[in-house]
Amino acid sequence: MQLANAFFVLTIACSARQVRAHVAAWHKGMYCFNGTQPGFVNQNANEAVQPLFNLTRDEWWFHHKNNCDQFPPAPGDFLELPAGGTFTVEHAVNRAYTSLSYNGAGANEFLDGQPLPKLAENVELPCISSPNIHTQNESMAAGTAFAISYQSDITKVTEENLVVFTVLYNTPWRRIATYSVPASMPACPAEGCICAWGWVPNGCGEPNMYMLPYRCRVTGATSTIPLAPAKPAGWCEDDFSKCTPGAKQMIYWNQFEGNNIEVSGLDLSGHVRSPAYNVKLGFPNGAQNDIFLTGAAASSAASSAPRPTSTTPTSTPTSSSRPQDNSASRAGQLSHPALHYATLCFIFITLRLL
Repeated sequence: MQLANAFFVLTIACSARQVRAHVAAWHKGMYCFNGTQPGFVNQNANEAVQPLFNLTRDEWWFHHKNNCDQFPPAPGDFLELPAGGTFTVEHAVNRAYTSLSYNGAGANEFLDGQPLPKLAENVELPCISSPNIHTQNESMAAGTAFAISYQSDITKVTEENLVVFTVLYNTPWRRIATYSVPASMPACPAEGCICAWGWVPNGCGEPNMYMLPYRCRVTGATSTIPLAPAKPAGWCEDDFSKCTPGAKQMIYWNQFEGNNIEVSGLDLSGHVRSPAYNVKLGFPNGAQNDIFLTGAAASSAASSAPRPTSTTPTSTPTSSSRPQDNSASRAGQLSHPALHYATLCFIFITLRLL
């Protein structure tokens, strides 16, 4: 029985590793969780991890390029956001490497089903090429974010009503990723909200981006003050007075059309500038607490809004995040445990053919 289980786990890992993919934030509340084949549950789904680069707006918006936005989560599956609390997703290069496939048989600390690699931090290293996560180590991972729109219909979400509400520095790296939610988040409509996960890698390969859709809802809400319209973030690493205050849009960059930021020159570390969900664009780590309407607009909105009816938030474990290191290397490759895994897969497949 133990031998059969070992072969089962190895089969999962080998089949998933045939795709040298990127990363997605996995949760049952995401779109294309089961892949993009109608009526089929793909526990090796990887459509969501495909990056977005040089696409039309229709193609990159909510990852429409492979119809990810056409496969909503199952009825009743939401990404729950406890006001003032935290929520957890799983960063992984394939659904098979999460607790959401094969009873978690392929999951580990790292996002490719392996233990965390032991690498030096805050120093220049070659880029990790397998898995392709666009970084050299954890301290140089660019950062990821979640945004929310108080629309229940995904077709009614716009750049202005989709607001970044939480950022997690030094991600993606570990499989388990825990994000903080502002305490003043109001409740969603009865049908829920639409959320999005975003990541813009900092070098180490093609300068692409991510924008994945989720069905979400805020729990434990006590505030009725709505979010302010989102504005594009601007580069402000060298002068914080240039940072966009308040509610910010997701980063839309290096596409054929629809970009909301352009950068040029070098960053303070001497590398080519790359926008990211970190201090370079004025995003603080954690909950974004400056995203709400203020003054007379807030008072008017609060007085006319219905009282929230969201449920009590569920506590989730918090995670620590190291201070953002803004340096990045642009070349090279790194020896990684995946090479040993590839050898094991080759031996396994060879044995099956004998």
